[in-house]
Amino acid sequence: MTEKAQTESGATAAPGTTRGVSILTGDPKRAIIKLSGPMIVAMLLMSIYNIVDAIWVAGLGPDALAAIGFVTPVFMVLIGFSNGIGSGATSAIARRIGAKDRESANNTAMHALYLTVAVSVVLTICFLVFLRPILVLVGAGTTIDLALEYANIVFAGTIFILFTNVAYGILRAEGDMKRTMYAMAVSSIVNLILDPILIYGLDMGMAGAALSTVISIGLVSAILIYWFLGKRDMYVSIHRKSFHYQRAIIADILKVGLPASGEFLLMAGVAIILNGLFVTVAGTDGVAVYTGGWRVVMFAIVPMIAISAAVISVTGALYGAKRYGDIQTVHFYSVWLGTVIAIAISILTWIFAPQIATLFAYTPESAHLLPQLTAFLRTMCFFYPFVPMGIMSSSIFQGTGRGPTSFVLSFFRNIVFIAFFASLLAITFGLGESGAWWGIVLGDVAGGLFAFTWASLYVKKLIKKNGNKRSNETTPNL
Repeated sequence: MTEKAQTESGATAAPGTTRGVSILTGDPKRAIIKLSGPMIVAMLLMSIYNIVDAIWVAGLGPDALAAIGFVTPVFMVLIGFSNGIGSGATSAIARRIGAKDRESANNTAMHALYLTVAVSVVLTICFLVFLRPILVLVGAGTTIDLALEYANIVFAGTIFILFTNVAYGILRAEGDMKRTMYAMAVSSIVNLILDPILIYGLDMGMAGAALSTVISIGLVSAILIYWFLGKRDMYVSIHRKSFHYQRAIIADILKVGLPASGEFLLMAGVAIILNGLFVTVAGTDGVAVYTGGWRVVMFAIVPMIAISAAVISVTGALYGAKRYGDIQTVHFYSVWLGTVIAIAISILTWIFAPQIATLFAYTPESAHLLPQLTAFLRTMCFFYPFVPMGIMSSSIFQGTGRGPTSFVLSFFRNIVFIAFFASLLAITFGLGESGAWWGIVLGDVAGGLFAFTWASLYVKKLIKKNGNKRSNETTPNL
């Protein structure tokens, strides 16, 4: 790497600036659009990676799909830790790159990788020892053997899962989105190819689904290691000599990472609550419908999640530049843009719900789930339009360095609103499975309005206290 910094497009820029920085410090609406594009592509690939397993496993019957549903909350804990450390690494490394302290950036990257290994060892041991009682606790019941068959293999690859997410965080810290997308593409394609071969071709069933996941992530890990240690064309240098232990660096990574991990734990918590609720009112078929349908929901909201990721970056730059008026522009514009996209997705989902549901009910064993899956997807059409208000507002707080506030919003949305309304309608009002679906929608509406109101008042307070500055004269203090 020369003294010039590589931009996202592969071009070069003068030292101290990149194409990404120019976008961040320019027009905020243009910045949202420009930065959302690559994130949408990357996250769609990741969502495809996640949804493929559910589609193929659905062919094994509703019990197999339900078993994945019971494993999902535990898996989300793992993803929470990996994404949390990855986010912490991105923040800590990027700030040091911005300060032109390359040596410290290298050291921070090494701290993140060593922390990844330590956390992986601890989590792997915990999973091996406590996995069965945890699955029993979350209600796996008659599907416990299928759940364990899948989970034991997946969690044996904990080191790969954590490493890839932290490696992506390091790449994002220096603005290298292309290689992140390439790696996700390889993972998705390999998983797509291996699933039918291992599950049905070699008749491995649930074990085949788990093994294809581990193999695909392991292959991507090997590619990332080659980029880090073999090719060595990154700005950040991954080398043992760069490592000089500093407790402050670990604290810096965890300061951002722990709240981000906590939000995934909340998502896992509400998933456990909902799984238990569906078991109570509809049995394992209810869990199977929720598991398959929710994969579609997560795929559908990818554009909103991608926009929210851009909001964090743009808001952080504007906050550093004290352009508080533009933060308000980002908040309102991102909510508007996300809502327009969400309404379009809702219309398409309503029209094609039966065809989408067929992906999870295409065998004789699971065909009876088709009407329920279709009804679930059409109910979620009323869920999508209120997602942007909540997720964009949380991103405003994250971008201004108020991670704990974002965590509080997530707690209210998932535990206070969604879990409460789902239980209220399903059990208290006796509406059963469909009542739980509408409870999820009402919780989303309440959580979105709550978050939007809080963020709007916060930004107005910033403007009132510091002025409505809207200029590009001051660059972010990274």
